[in-house]
Amino acid sequence: MGPITVFKFSSEDCGTCHRMSHYDEAVSKELGYGFVNVMLQDTDTYRRYRRLLLAQYPNKVGMGWPTYLLVSDPEGEFTIHGELKGGMPKGDFRKRLDSIEIH
Repeated sequence: MGPITVFKFSSEDCGTCHRMSHYDEAVSKELGYGFVNVMLQDTDTYRRYRRLLLAQYPNKVGMGWPTYLLVSDPEGEFTIHGELKGGMPKGDFRKRLDSIEIH
């Protein structure tokens, strides 16, 4: 399966996204995941990983700010193993991220 990467889809003008940036990458790495921050305003990075987001949210309906996707093989035939949506305290983020079962 290969390593799992956490992709954070967020926006520069999202206050919750900014607050979570104080710990989301560090927690992801502590749990052994890679981390990629995909800001909608960063057109190159967004274009590169847009297909991941659209696979989970074809019309972007139902996604939260931020939306985190746990993905293996993001550059190839990717698999989405789980997601987290919206803001939450650091402890809840760690607990919820750690509880996603990777198959």
